[in-house]
Amino acid sequence: MKYVDEFRDPVKASGLIQQIEQLSTRISEKRQKVTKIMEVCGGHTHSIFRYGIEAILPETIELIHGPGCPVCVMPRGRLDDAIFLAQQPNVILTTFGDTMRVPGSHLSLLQARAKGDDIRMVYSPRDALKIARENLDKEVIFLALGFETTVPSTALTILEAQRDGITNFSLFSNHVVIIPALKALLDNPDLQLDGFVGPGHVSMVIGTEPYQVIAQEYHKPVVVSGFEPLDILQSIWMVLKQLDEQRCEIENQYDRVVQNQGNRVALSAIKQVFELRDQFEWRGLGEIAQGGLKLRDEYSNFDAEKKFILPNQRVKDHKACQCGEILKGVLKPWECKVFGTACTPEHPIGTCMVSSEGACAAYYKYGRHR
Repeated sequence: MKYVDEFRDPVKASGLIQQIEQLSTRISEKRQKVTKIMEVCGGHTHSIFRYGIEAILPETIELIHGPGCPVCVMPRGRLDDAIFLAQQPNVILTTFGDTMRVPGSHLSLLQARAKGDDIRMVYSPRDALKIARENLDKEVIFLALGFETTVPSTALTILEAQRDGITNFSLFSNHVVIIPALKALLDNPDLQLDGFVGPGHVSMVIGTEPYQVIAQEYHKPVVVSGFEPLDILQSIWMVLKQLDEQRCEIENQYDRVVQNQGNRVALSAIKQVFELRDQFEWRGLGEIAQGGLKLRDEYSNFDAEKKFILPNQRVKDHKACQCGEILKGVLKPWECKVFGTACTPEHPIGTCMVSSEGACAAYYKYGRHR
C-alpha cells in the first residue's frame, strides 16, 4: 500500500475485524478470560479512539493503555527542578510545548513564565542552541524529555555545541527508555497482560531486537505497529494469532518504517553522548532500574544537573489525581475521580490530561467519559 487512504480502507478493516472476532472467541473459550493487550504508545491510544477501534473490537479483548507518553511519566519533582532552574539568575529555560502546561507542586512552566521567568517553547533542541548563540550572557538550558525517539536530536545538538565551543548551553535530561518500563509493568502483579502492540516511533530508532527480552523472559508477544487503523487492527490480529498458536515472538507489522536493527546512525549518536542512569523515577511506576538517560562524563560541561545544585526531591502527585494508576494500566481514565470535572485539558490536575499523547486527553477529546 502506498497512500494513506489505503490504510483506512473500511472494507479491509471489516475483514480484519471478522478475523479478530474469530480468533479472540477461540482464545477466550480456551483460556476462559478476556485477552488483555497493551498498546504502549500514546500515539496508538489516540489513533484507537480517533478511529473508534476500541468500540468495534469484541468484548473478549480489552485494550490497556500504557505509559508511552513521555510528558505523562515525568514526575512532579523533576518539573519542580525545571522551574527551580528557570528561577536562577541569567537563565533561559527552553522546552517543548507539551511540557509548558504540566503541573508541578505549585506552578506549571507556563505559570512560572507568567510570573516573569524566562521560559521559552522550542520545536527542537537546535532551537535552544540557537537561543544560546544569540544570548551569550545567559545560560540556556534545554529541558529534554522523550523516549528514544527524540534522544538522537538531543545527542546531535550536544555534539554540535561541543564542536562549536558553545559554553552557555546545557541540558536537563529527562529522557527515558522503553524496555525497562515494560519490564517494570510485567513485574507488577496487579497487571496481567497477554501481549503488546509495540511502539512504532521508538522502534524506528531502536529496532525490534531489544524487545526479545519480553518474549524470552516474560513469554509475551510483541507486535510493533504503525498508527493507521489497518496498522493497529492488523497488529492486534497478529498478537492474537501468536496467542492462539501459543507463540511468544517479536513481530514487525510496521516494516515499511521500522528496521529490525533500528537506525544505526541514531543509535550511534545516543551511545556516544548518553549512558543509562542507575535508577530514574517515572510517574506512576516509581524508580525504574536503568529507566532514564544521562550525559556521559565527557559531556558533563553541558549537564545542568552538574552546573546547578537542584532540590531533587520526590514529590507525591496531587491527592485527587490517579495518573499513576492510569499509566500503569490499572485504571481507565474515566475511572479517575476527577476526570472531566475538576481535571480537564483547560485545567489539568495530572499529566495524562495535558499531553497530546496522554490517555486522559484522548478519552476527553473523543468523548469517552465512561
